[in-house]
Amino acid sequence: MNTAAADLLPVPATTRAAAPRVDLYAPIHKALRHFMTDTLHRVGRMDVFDAGDFQAALDQLGALLDQCVAHIEHENAFVHTTIDARAPRGSTRTADDHIEHLDSIDALRAEAAALREAALSERLGLALRLYRHLALFVAENFQHMHFEETQNNALLWAHYSDAELFEMHDRLLASIAPAEHLRIARWMVPALSPAERAIVVGGMQAEAPPAAFAATLDVVRPHLDETAWNKLARAIGVPQQPGPVELR
Repeated sequence: MNTAAADLLPVPATTRAAAPRVDLYAPIHKALRHFMTDTLHRVGRMDVFDAGDFQAALDQLGALLDQCVAHIEHENAFVHTTIDARAPRGSTRTADDHIEHLDSIDALRAEAAALREAALSERLGLALRLYRHLALFVAENFQHMHFEETQNNALLWAHYSDAELFEMHDRLLASIAPAEHLRIARWMVPALSPAERAIVVGGMQAEAPPAAFAATLDVVRPHLDETAWNKLARAIGVPQQPGPVELR
């Protein structure tokens, strides 16, 4: 097994009735919730009259929407096909949700593009509209992810062994480009608990080439406070060196 798949974590005891099973959804959904909420806050507080802040907020929104599209594609190609292979039409509800999400993403992109091109006098109103529509998109995605984590996981656990789920997840990971791996790590690792973080980053350390692993730490480090970084550094055996922190 490719232990980079160590972001597949056991279901917490409070949410399981039997033995822990591999959870395909928990870590990536923590990353997406983190990315979505941070972006929502950033769009809500952006200064539409400050060119740098305005550009940065809309660029982050664009990156979020890119990641949402990629996530949909990964789930459609790997998770949904896996579910449907042994539970025909088992993925129908979440597959239908994905179609709606893609439509919403297109609409948000159009609104962001209109805001970029708008006259200064129009920006405040367009920015508020974009913020409200992004909030609705985030709310819908939170409900969608909960359904996947409960209902879709139940189907996967009923029809597949953990070994089979790890194998599918390895294939999914292998399909992801390095730039996307880094973008996911930036939002996932800070969103995890210390124990989860040690498992995920330890798996990366075991499998990734040293240069790639160092690049991952460089991306993640600014977004961990000193306490979180020191716990991780101890867990994976790297120096607890001070560095810049960004509490997001």
